[in-house]
Amino acid sequence: MPKELKQRMSHFKEINWSEVARVAIWEKTRILEKMKELLSKSSLGTLEIERNSVQIRKRVFKKHHKED
Repeated sequence: MPKELKQRMSHFKEINWSEVARVAIWEKTRILEKMKELLSKSSLGTLEIERNSVQIRKRVFKKHHKED
């Protein structure tokens, strides 16, 4: 774990960080499983999926930075 992250976490001793990590991992794996299921039914190839992913990330980045 990066030192900076550990220091930030230490400011919130009341938080059960193991539980936070467990929930985050659970949710991430659930999302990845759903994506895998959806992609298995897709006719898109890996290259098209990667291109779409890059475009989506760019749009999300722009949206969140407009709100700042």
